[in-house]
Amino acid sequence: MIEPTLRPASAHDSDFCFKLHEAAMGEVVTTIWEWDPVVQRHYHDRWFVPDHLQIVVAQGQDIGALAVDRNPGELYLGRIEILPAWQGRGIGRWLIRQLADEARHDRKSLTLDVLVANTRAVMLYRELGFREVMRHGENSLKIRMQLEFE
Repeated sequence: MIEPTLRPASAHDSDFCFKLHEAAMGEVVTTIWEWDPVVQRHYHDRWFVPDHLQIVVAQGQDIGALAVDRNPGELYLGRIEILPAWQGRGIGRWLIRQLADEARHDRKSLTLDVLVANTRAVMLYRELGFREVMRHGENSLKIRMQLEFE
């Protein structure tokens, strides 16, 4: 397994993050709604805040993005996306385990939301010990999952 590094995002990463989102999540988004480039660009422009984002780097290449909010009592994994060519290599699992270690150390829970249609991610989160807390959003399309430590 290649251990990735993280670097702070900058405004220059906007196009990479948009293309990453399309590559990593386009099929899931299309399953639920449709991939409308104009709508998705608008969504991206609202979401992309470099100060709240890190770029995942492996072998000198930008391969993903990670957004984590560190709140009192909780780490919230707002986004984890890895380019398809890099998926299945344990990189996402490794990143989540690092966050789980941080949460455990700080005596916080690790929480995330995942689209119901993203079955591969749901399976990964369950394998890592996350439990479903609730379903929410339009037509309950999102699953809130949580990893708690005693």
